[in-house]
Amino acid sequence: MLVVTGGAGFIGSVLVSALNARGRNDILIVDEFGDGPKWKNLRAKQFCDVVTPLAFETDLLAGKYDGQLDGILHIGAITDTSFPDMDILQERNVRCTRTLAAWAMAHGVRFVYASSASVYGDGALGFSDADSVTPNLLPLNPYAFSKWQSDSEGIREGWNSKIASLRFFNVFGPNEYHKGRMASVIWHAANQIRETGQIKLFQSHKEGYADGAQERDFIYVKDICAVVLWFLDHPEANGICNVGTGQARTFNDLAAAIFQALGKTPDVEFVPTPENIRNAYQYHTQADLTHLRALGCDLPFHTLEAAVTDYVQEYLQNEDNPYL
Repeated sequence: MLVVTGGAGFIGSVLVSALNARGRNDILIVDEFGDGPKWKNLRAKQFCDVVTPLAFETDLLAGKYDGQLDGILHIGAITDTSFPDMDILQERNVRCTRTLAAWAMAHGVRFVYASSASVYGDGALGFSDADSVTPNLLPLNPYAFSKWQSDSEGIREGWNSKIASLRFFNVFGPNEYHKGRMASVIWHAANQIRETGQIKLFQSHKEGYADGAQERDFIYVKDICAVVLWFLDHPEANGICNVGTGQARTFNDLAAAIFQALGKTPDVEFVPTPENIRNAYQYHTQADLTHLRALGCDLPFHTLEAAVTDYVQEYLQNEDNPYL
């Protein structure tokens, strides 16, 4: 049996879909639904059961799953970059990861963990995933700090030779709809265009960057899941690895791709970046893929334009079923 934590969420549910496409339905989903539409992500998917994180961890440590698991894909976490309670993040993101990783290593079970490019902070130290760089990084919010803690612990305790920690860059795609304000710019922009015919982007508040020239390494969720499955298939490939396209693109590029996919004339308004996130706002991210490629992962990635077109036309404009 294969465990996918966060399996009802954005990336996790797309990962379940990818596993189903491989013919695997022996999937135990570890997640919580809450009172929103998150449950819709699991419609038309095949899996064994859905259990809460607390129930899973309790049963795991009690020996219920001994000899039954061949992998844990640990995608679940509190991912809200504005979530303020560090104590809760410490429990859900740091301690839980430690417990699951320790169990997997002790039982010879493959463990692949979702970290985040947010650990790089403002990018002043670059975007190398080398172990020598990680201890010096300065994450800018509590969520990023929680991921940095787990990555640092992996280095300090020697996990890196046994597990894969994947630093996802700016992920977008189907099944993110329940995330609300934390959903991607593409999702928000498509909704804005439907309502107003216009996209709102943040102004630049940093010298050297024009409005809309802020850059991100945008990566399609389908590509993220392909990389996760590659690591599942290659237990010899371990350590901290960036997972992005390796190409930084501007928000102006993104807006142009969205309007093109919708067949609309571009209309962009620039608005001030909110004060509460302005000091922690990143102006450039770009994955250094040296380690990923050195491990042998040579998977191709969608271009920004191809990914946006697929997302918009195959999912966001599909009124019957926008889910993957």
